[in-house]
Amino acid sequence: MTDAATLATPPPAAWHPLPPRARSLFVLSHALVGLVFSIPVASVVAGLQLAPPITTAILVAFVGALAGAAIGVRRHRSVAWRLDEEGFALRRGHMWFRETRVPASRVQHLDLKHGPLERRWKLATLVIHTAGSKMSAVSVSGLDAVDAETLRDRLARQLDHDDAL
Repeated sequence: MTDAATLATPPPAAWHPLPPRARSLFVLSHALVGLVFSIPVASVVAGLQLAPPITTAILVAFVGALAGAAIGVRRHRSVAWRLDEEGFALRRGHMWFRETRVPASRVQHLDLKHGPLERRWKLATLVIHTAGSKMSAVSVSGLDAVDAETLRDRLARQLDHDDAL
């Protein structure tokens, strides 16, 4: 037996993952962070003189960059977004799962950012500034550039529609 109210409710919007080409950007940025964090570890391990210092430093730096790249792949897989009548939603994380919901009525303004690497891979970062405290914003990096523009335009249209009411 079905309820008439259930039939009248449209199905929720689907969650959209980041595009596959954004994985390269996540892997590169996280590998660089892993490399930077491995430098002090490399100096400590090289000081133990278990192997020639240069070999130890290269090995530890390689492991750090590889660990960072693996984290980048996982972070890329863990991000999804959706846009529906009420507003924008963002999901992130595996271990520490976080879902952020931005009602269209709370959106103040929208920014698109295109860094040099994002332009190279036709990606963009959408920044949704919300009403509330100073520096309240939701940032989604690694979006397809066309999707980011569409999201910005649809959210702006929802914002204009809410202002007209």
